[in-house]
Amino acid sequence: MNELGEFLRSRRARLTPPDVGLPWRSGSRRVSGLRREEIALVAGVSADYYTRLEQGRARNVSAQVLTAVADALRLDQLERQHLTDLVKPTGRPDQPRPPKARPAIRMMLDALDPVPAVVHGPRLEVVAINRMGKVLIDDFDAMPAAERNMARWMFLNPKAREVYPDWTEIAAQMVAILRAAARPDASDPLLAALVGDLSTGSDEFSRFWADYRVFKHTHGTKTFHHEAVGDLRINYESLVPAADPDLSLIIYSAATGSPSEEKLKLLSSWVTPRPLSVPGESAAASRE
Repeated sequence: MNELGEFLRSRRARLTPPDVGLPWRSGSRRVSGLRREEIALVAGVSADYYTRLEQGRARNVSAQVLTAVADALRLDQLERQHLTDLVKPTGRPDQPRPPKARPAIRMMLDALDPVPAVVHGPRLEVVAINRMGKVLIDDFDAMPAAERNMARWMFLNPKAREVYPDWTEIAAQMVAILRAAARPDASDPLLAALVGDLSTGSDEFSRFWADYRVFKHTHGTKTFHHEAVGDLRINYESLVPAADPDLSLIIYSAATGSPSEEKLKLLSSWVTPRPLSVPGESAAASRE
């Protein structure tokens, strides 16, 4: 698989000649999107060079060429960074391992309660979640190890559609996060296995995956639904621990004085506080 070529082709497919200032006649094209030679023309490179770039055969691609191609394809800032990562990947471990949260991170999540918080890995693996995170989203600690993944839960667990009223939008974002995590040479067996399982189990996942959107969890607002209090408008911020750059800490909060804040407080008062539970640990402890 050529991740770079797949990404560039998907970006070409969403453009038309008028989008980039080229002439276009209705009915004169058999396929949608721009041709390779049209992107090359707009970017100011030869059609042969652009073809080699898309096929992953171009070497020592300059920053100027990348910028020209990104401009021609009308890439946004995140897509530009993704293109750079695909062409000039930074060193990564040959054999990726499932991420783990250090004890200090787990303690921090416990201290954040009653603020909902979750830590996930680059493939959306849930590696730690606090009490109110479980109340707001789901109890990943109670799930089998293979199911402790936000994307897997989103597409294969019916509860996800109850928790997220805007399920389609959130699900598409999660697929775009996985796309952004893909290695240029598709050499991550953990991601490949996850994508394979989700493609087999969900037609919707396959459709989103084919769109080749990229997305980074930074901040925003989501609507959650809880059967006891109804809908909640929740803000989220994503933080990256300096010592664990593959992990993301997502902290959820409601606007001060809002009905959603009152609902969160109500939910917290109904649930007995308990120490932080890292997925899998409580089950192991119960067997001792």
